[in-house]
Amino acid sequence: MNAKKEFLDFVGNRSVLCATVATTEDVWDENFGHEGELIRSYLLRKGYSHKDFITFVDNLDFDYDNGYGLQELFGVIWFTDGTWATRGEYDGSEWWRHHELPDIDEELLTENGIYFEIREEVYG
Repeated sequence: MNAKKEFLDFVGNRSVLCATVATTEDVWDENFGHEGELIRSYLLRKGYSHKDFITFVDNLDFDYDNGYGLQELFGVIWFTDGTWATRGEYDGSEWWRHHELPDIDEELLTENGIYFEIREEVYG
């Protein structure tokens, strides 16, 4: 999967406020085996210019394996409408997941401060 294409397809026509994307890569030494991880982070800071956005997405122009195995791409995208997206992963598959703030329960919209309730339910 190409990270740039996936990012742009997911964002679509939503307005991005800022974003961070990171990828990890194992580092191996032919004599000593696994040496650690190389982490590459790409940041699109709030208040970015059009040129900054182009540079950011151009830096994402690499392929990664979004199939079976460990998660390879991490990140968060914040949108100007107050929503955001995070990377999801399950059993080696990866994707962007869009989140919206839930509506606040009516009982939380009072101006009385703290409310404490104990409920006891007995079954049987």
